[in-house]
Amino acid sequence: MFLQLKNSRDLVKIVDVQELIDPNSDIVHAKDQEGQEEQETDSYKKEDLVFPSGEKLPLCWLDANYRTAHAA
Repeated sequence: MFLQLKNSRDLVKIVDVQELIDPNSDIVHAKDQEGQEEQETDSYKKEDLVFPSGEKLPLCWLDANYRTAHAA
């Protein structure tokens, strides 16, 4: 799965999707998609990532208490 960095619009390839959807993890490990060679794995804050379309990540991936914290 590819996501985009908000500030630079660079694409990163997510290493472990389970880590991405775990709301108890603030970071995710991914590989930057620069050049033609495979890049080293690095860690990124989930809050700095969006889908390539520009859409934000689902709140349930970011906040374990999203149901109670954002209840109407």
